[in-house]
Amino acid sequence: MYSRVITGAIRGIDSVLATVEVDASKGMPGIEMVGQLDNAVREAKERVRVALKNAFVNIPPMRITVSISPAEMRKEGASYDLPIAVGILVSIGLIPEEGIRDTLILGELGLDGAVHAVRGVLPIVQKAKQEHVKRCILPMTNVREGAVIDAIEIIGVGSLTETISYLREVEERKAQKIAPAERTLIESFGGTDTNVDFAEINGQEAVKRAVEVAAAGFHHMLMIGPPGSGKTMIAKRIPTILPDLSMEECLEVSTIYSVAGQLGDSGALITKRPFIDPHHTISEQALAGGGRIPRPGVISLAHRGVLFMDELPEFRRNTIEILRQPLEDKQIHIARTYGSFVYPADFMLAAAMNPCPCGYFPDRSRCNCSEVEIKKYLSRISGPVLDRIDVVTEAPRVDIHQLSAAGGQNEHSAVIKARVMEARERQSRRYQGTGYRFNAELRAGDIRIFCKLDADGQAMMEEIFTIMNLSARAYHKIIKVARTIADLEGKEDIRTEHISEAVCYRRNDRKYWG
Repeated sequence: MYSRVITGAIRGIDSVLATVEVDASKGMPGIEMVGQLDNAVREAKERVRVALKNAFVNIPPMRITVSISPAEMRKEGASYDLPIAVGILVSIGLIPEEGIRDTLILGELGLDGAVHAVRGVLPIVQKAKQEHVKRCILPMTNVREGAVIDAIEIIGVGSLTETISYLREVEERKAQKIAPAERTLIESFGGTDTNVDFAEINGQEAVKRAVEVAAAGFHHMLMIGPPGSGKTMIAKRIPTILPDLSMEECLEVSTIYSVAGQLGDSGALITKRPFIDPHHTISEQALAGGGRIPRPGVISLAHRGVLFMDELPEFRRNTIEILRQPLEDKQIHIARTYGSFVYPADFMLAAAMNPCPCGYFPDRSRCNCSEVEIKKYLSRISGPVLDRIDVVTEAPRVDIHQLSAAGGQNEHSAVIKARVMEARERQSRRYQGTGYRFNAELRAGDIRIFCKLDADGQAMMEEIFTIMNLSARAYHKIIKVARTIADLEGKEDIRTEHISEAVCYRRNDRKYWG
């Protein structure tokens, strides 16, 4: 007898519906699996066989053939276990065919018949809804994640025995022995983290201003200063002044975490902007993503949030160079022999570094580094990477009087966030219907349209271009940062004072890199 079970699979960051086809016929007893299968899928026949035995199901001596389509797609992971087991039971007549009609099944089986969690449930359920599938049978630990999607029935099961019981009782489902899960409701999205606040930071007003500008236009930034100047403290508070995630962004970010298997047993949605701070020993693959079974890397996990790279020159040079493409294209491309994958990487880079190996240059009373050592240290950050950073600011050593000042005089994150939100609103109105959201996204061809300069501003930029020997990219970035500064001040026109401030953020990198 032939059976067909709907399941789902992840390809890169996207999901596809797959079909498990099972045929049971007379012949040499055994289970044969065909298709482009990795080891985990090939081993499913042993897991399924033992799980069925421990669920007290006797398989008659028949030849069972299992095929998973589409044939051209490589099948990976253990999420096919449960649909394979159900397909076998339907094909030998122990589950009625009506039981699996319009039903997607997903789950990994333990040898004892327990159904374990799998990754990628959220995008698979979204795809199932788009394809008009009526219900999804998922591992119990993935139910909250799947129940985020409305207008589709979510059934949670903890074991193969529960699954069989549910699918056999087609006519009795109205009795709801296993009731569909209630939709997961999210009360709020985003919101300020009450554990940290900019009001806790005394001094460093220039750095806080630079952070505000970067947050308003979603510009990449770099902070340079000695140890203990507050760079890390400031970076950790950047998410508190960024706009809250929308429902659409929550689903987008949560999809990445679901595919990466990092939503957790009780997780349903990522509702706050990610803040990712990898250690400088991170490998290139862990940062960019990939692997034998490709998964999103740290860069993609920071999507719609902040990627904080502390002690930037301590990262391997090849690791830093990986940032080139995502900083420009907002995507990571991973190529493998069996396919290419594209992961989203629209993040705000916030990097911090010391000016020299000991950290105290140019204070020669404390710094003993030679010029050769300093140049070697700074050269770990290449010109092309530095050129892609919009805002470079210095975080000088904090004075004792600033440290002992009353913290109540400092601006709270909520106050700064309100100004950032106003600037974002102006950008939203300006770019309506263009596909842009932030000033940082503007392409060179559209800068003339949205960042018009008057005669004085144009003359000033021409002089700056010559004196600072700017690249075309750096020239455009100064104009985009000036546009953001004007938005923060509520001005429609870019004035010379806005350009002057933007140039200051470009001048700091020239101070150290020449």
